[in-house]
Amino acid sequence: MSDASRSFRPAPFWHPLVAGVALGLTLLLTFLVTGHGLGASGFFTRLAAAVSAWLAPGWTAANAYFGGFVAGGADPLPSWITWEAVGVVIGGLGGSLAARRFRPMVEAGPQGRGGGHGSGYGGASLGGRLAAAFAGGALVGFGGRLSLGCTSGLGLSGGATLAVAGFVFLIGFFLAGFAVSLILRKVRS
Repeated sequence: MSDASRSFRPAPFWHPLVAGVALGLTLLLTFLVTGHGLGASGFFTRLAAAVSAWLAPGWTAANAYFGGFVAGGADPLPSWITWEAVGVVIGGLGGSLAARRFRPMVEAGPQGRGGGHGSGYGGASLGGRLAAAFAGGALVGFGGRLSLGCTSGLGLSGGATLAVAGFVFLIGFFLAGFAVSLILRKVRS
């Protein structure tokens, strides 16, 4: 192997226990520094409120859900969760570049890697996979807001503070994921 090809090999992934300890320490540091745990769905709610206020300010102010974010002419974006979301994007990009793992692509499922239905995307077209990913993300986002937290906000931060809702959310999230994966496997067979 040449020196050039060796220098472009991706760095190995962290061991799961090391990554878990690092996440736990990050969560603890976040609580100590900001007084908040980790979260993500709140940023998208604030972003939606800001866009809504820009497009239809009167409707947004009168809306029961978005109105509180723009009360008194407040801008919903300047918040700790906005900076956290920006930091996650910058940190993720920086980490993937440093580990030489940055490759924009749409992953194919196991069937798309060798067998499958010929499309290279587990039997679905590229557009179909992107549409399914968007729909799934929208459902998870809606569920996260409905339950007043996402997997990081309610699951990790809620679990860290021993909130019953955090454990109920995590159990429900994993059971639903397991059930859907079983259903999809049967549909594809």
